[in-house]
Amino acid sequence: MTGVRTTALALAVAATVAFAGPAVAEEPLRIGTEGAYPPFNMVDENGDLHGFDIDIANALCAEMERECTFVIQDWDGIIPGLLAGKYDAIVASMSVTEERKQAVDFTNKYWTNKLQFIAPTDVDLDISPEGMAGKTVGAQRATISAQWVEENLPGVEIKLYDTQENAYLDLASGRIDAIIADMLVNYEWLQSDAGADFEFKGEPVFENDLIAIALRKGNADLVEEINAAIDAIVEDGTYAEINAKYFPFSIY
Repeated sequence: MTGVRTTALALAVAATVAFAGPAVAEEPLRIGTEGAYPPFNMVDENGDLHGFDIDIANALCAEMERECTFVIQDWDGIIPGLLAGKYDAIVASMSVTEERKQAVDFTNKYWTNKLQFIAPTDVDLDISPEGMAGKTVGAQRATISAQWVEENLPGVEIKLYDTQENAYLDLASGRIDAIIADMLVNYEWLQSDAGADFEFKGEPVFENDLIAIALRKGNADLVEEINAAIDAIVEDGTYAEINAKYFPFSIY
């Protein structure tokens, strides 16, 4: 997330997920997620978590025969929350980066991301330093999308948002010229009524962005256990079933 987002104050919302199967002796596995990044993780009007990340986390916990709980945490504080012991793993569409690997350990990928611009359909967008000079581009704070603009489009004014949803509100109202974000998150928004007059612009500017689960360093056994569970749900078709709920193409 980006692939891979308010303040560091936790929303203090937890949801317990129970699975059929034998009782286990381990403590519940606490999973941190953002809850504001549709279609990967979002909260409905009843306060319940939904999305691709949530379904994948549930499937992994079922495969490992572990009871799991979810903790909703604002994106800016999601790694600090992990390091402070508020939860044991982050399943929030987080991109694997060298900088983050200094602070946390990552599992193998559970989906693959690309970054791509969107803008109004009736606007030509030349995605080059010259073509984008003077334009205002929205991106979510503390993401590789924001980093890409800063490193590659020096003449652009970048407006950073605490949530991706707020960036879309500004794009729809004409307060910014374009958004750069995870391609699949943009894809979801473009299918909505609010995104009807917008489209992808140009080709993806960054590909093979690996999205994985983050854990505190020193948890090699848990990393190995989750990696085995990822392999298992891919092999037995569970992953494909979840994928098909959200996208008409594989994102693995």
